[in-house]
Amino acid sequence: MKYAFQLLIFLLLSVLCSCQERADNKNEMIEMMGQFDSIIVAQEKGPSLEYLYENEVQHITFPSKDSVTIFADIYQGKTKQVKLLLCHQAGYSRGAYKETGILLSKLGFNAMAMDQRSGESAKKVPNLTYQEANQKGLSTEYMDAKQDIEAAIDYLYEHNDNKPIVILGSSYSASLCLLIGSKNPKVKAIAAFSPGEYLEGISLKDSLDSIQKPLFITSSKLEIPQTTQLISGIDTTYVTHFKPSVEGVHGARALWKDTEGHKAYWNAFLKFLKENY
Repeated sequence: MKYAFQLLIFLLLSVLCSCQERADNKNEMIEMMGQFDSIIVAQEKGPSLEYLYENEVQHITFPSKDSVTIFADIYQGKTKQVKLLLCHQAGYSRGAYKETGILLSKLGFNAMAMDQRSGESAKKVPNLTYQEANQKGLSTEYMDAKQDIEAAIDYLYEHNDNKPIVILGSSYSASLCLLIGSKNPKVKAIAAFSPGEYLEGISLKDSLDSIQKPLFITSSKLEIPQTTQLISGIDTTYVTHFKPSVEGVHGARALWKDTEGHKAYWNAFLKFLKENY
């Protein structure tokens, strides 16, 4: 009887602690989203996005696996370490993360946005990695960008005191990030916006079934069945699947402030970052 009573007390305390933890996390997210709103308002009244990009963002280069130059942008706030890699979708460049990168850094999540060789431009920022690869007569298909993302992971890992990083991909690069990150010990968590079977000769679903890392998966509303099928073999313990209630958009453009429902995407993504950054 004594042991049964002790067990009951233990279970009650566990439930109370769990409830308190959930309440604390909820309050922290409310506070973070309040900070998010304040940053948006301040940006609307302050310097233009172009000014911030040119004056507060560090523009760097480093070599890919085959020595093609990778051009990248560092979004860094008050803290030193940069632990998040941002990869763009097809036809785009690192410029796709102008707005997103600045917001992330001001929220405490420093990031590096990169140009992969498969892409062209975004938000008036040309993809210089693509231009160099093209000038050298190199292939710029989706799978050719794999070595660029691998080199960027190596670069950030080294500059993060050899500690694993978080990687984010959009569309085809989401698929590459899942493929690469699933087995790369330098990657601790993966965010994939609209991944799919975009990689020629590879079944991404089969490659992911054994993954055991935190995953954030999202897409447009129309793409939910596709993403659900893609991750169906993964242990749900590791998966956060955000399904928008609005139409949404393809890829990480979901985080742009002119996207309907962008705040809901941000809320889900920031919660994931808070737990895994």
